[in-house]
Amino acid sequence: MSLFPSELAELNRLGFIMPQARGMIANALLATDAMALDAQPALSTSANAGIPAFMSAWVDPALIKVAFAPMRAAELLGEVRKGDWVTRTAIFPMLETTGEISSYGDWNANGQVSLNPSYPERQSYHYQVFLSWGEMELALAGQARLQWVASLREAAALKLNKFQNQTYFFGVSGLRLYGYLNDPRLPAAITPAIKAAGGTTWDTATPEERQDDVIALINQLRKQTAGLVDTETPMVLGLSPTRMGLLTRRNSFGLSAASLLKDTYPNLRFVQAVEYGDATGSTVQTMQIMADHVDAQKTAETAFTEKLRAHAVVTDASAWKQKLSQGTWGAIIYMPAGIATMTGL
Repeated sequence: MSLFPSELAELNRLGFIMPQARGMIANALLATDAMALDAQPALSTSANAGIPAFMSAWVDPALIKVAFAPMRAAELLGEVRKGDWVTRTAIFPMLETTGEISSYGDWNANGQVSLNPSYPERQSYHYQVFLSWGEMELALAGQARLQWVASLREAAALKLNKFQNQTYFFGVSGLRLYGYLNDPRLPAAITPAIKAAGGTTWDTATPEERQDDVIALINQLRKQTAGLVDTETPMVLGLSPTRMGLLTRRNSFGLSAASLLKDTYPNLRFVQAVEYGDATGSTVQTMQIMADHVDAQKTAETAFTEKLRAHAVVTDASAWKQKLSQGTWGAIIYMPAGIATMTGL
């Protein structure tokens, strides 16, 4: 309906300026539903004002992998390959000189030298893992942007290497295969000095007391090698990360045992490995000092037969599987006197 002049004037007075208005709804109709021709019927679904939660989730494109303890055995004195995957026994010939001298006499026939050869041997140990994946499994992983097969191979290699690192420290039970910490030919371990706070552990020791323990261990190495190891000899100190942290604690003069040891022994290296006392289940903290060489001969090294052998991929109806294997000799110690051990830190 058209606006009456009186109604337009009233609207203008109230502040409503509608010059294009041509009609108005009568007040009587506003109080009824006669004009609500677009009323919403009853819902046929459950009332919901939101969206599925997954539609508002954000997936980080960077894949976060669980961290594992580092493998440090090969950093001590190196790692080499010996034999191959069909080699079961390795023999290491050794030659020792023997003899005695005698007073000289024109007709004396005393005094002699001889050689004593020996052939210590070690056994290898081979081990394996299987990885398998299915066709649908692979497709589902692809939906999540996961490189499934590549990650499986990486996981298998990690498990094999973790075991190999363990054999470098502890060998394999039941075989002539030993590690740095349990070779029966190693000299007996010594114990730390009693600390001013009591006990032998480093937890309450002073920086000077920790330094003295390391020097005592180096002196034990000098004694074992009859002086073939001296201050200038390249050496490596193996200990746990927590004990290495204690070596870096500074004294009242701002000096740490680690820095003082480096100043005194310029060719000393530090290798931190949890197997020396920080690994789960470990109760004894151990430290080892190793000379790189004794009388120009390699002291020890870790060895393997196969670092990684990838066998054939076997195809099933809608799946695949593959075997990966390795072989280890543990730690081969040629000169046991070149390693000194201290336990109870």
